[in-house]
Amino acid sequence: MSFTEQFLGEVQQVVAQLNVNAIEHAADELARVRERGGRLFILGVGGSAGNAGHAVNDFRKLCGFEAYAPTDNVSELTARTNDEGWPTIFAAWLQGSRMNAKDGLLIFSVGGGSVEKNVSPNLVNAIQLAKQVGASVIGIVGRDGGYTAKAATACVIVPTVNPAHVTPHSEAFQAVIWHLFVSHPKLKQSATKWESTK
Repeated sequence: MSFTEQFLGEVQQVVAQLNVNAIEHAADELARVRERGGRLFILGVGGSAGNAGHAVNDFRKLCGFEAYAPTDNVSELTARTNDEGWPTIFAAWLQGSRMNAKDGLLIFSVGGGSVEKNVSPNLVNAIQLAKQVGASVIGIVGRDGGYTAKAATACVIVPTVNPAHVTPHSEAFQAVIWHLFVSHPKLKQSATKWESTK
C-alpha cells in the first residue's frame, strides 16, 4: 500500500467515525447564537488560525453572522503577546470586544487546550471567559478534545485513526465540518457563487 492509499484510507475512517449527532448539535447551537443576535468569535492557533480566518469569511458571507478571528489582526495579536504574554492574548481580545451572553466562541484546535500540559493555554483562558459571561462555546477538535471538549456547549471531536496523523486530519476536518455548517440549511442564507451560476 502506498502512503497516499494509506492516508486517504484514514480519511475514509475519520468520515465513517464522525459523530453525526455532535455535528447537528453544534449546528443547532450556532443557529441559536445567530437567532439571539450574537457575534461569532473564531479562535485557532497555527494551521487552525488559518482555518479561523477562512471560516470567518464563510460564516459572514454565507450565513449572515457578525464574525471575527483575533488572529486576522496580527498587529494587536503580536502586541498582546509581546506586552502581556501568550496565555491571555485571546481572552484579553474578547474582553476588549465586550463578549457577552449572546455571543458564540468557535474553537478550532488539534488538542483542545490543556493547562496541565501547557498546550494552548490561550484557548483555555478564552473558553473560561466565554463561560463566565454565558456565551456559547462550540469546538471542532482532535485527539480527546482536551479542555474544549470538557467545557464546550457543543463539540465535534475528529476521531484519531492514526496517532501519527492527528494534526493533519484534525485541521483538515475542521475545514470539512465548518463547510458543512455553512452549507447546512439551518445556517446557510446566501448561495455560493459557482453553485448559483448557470
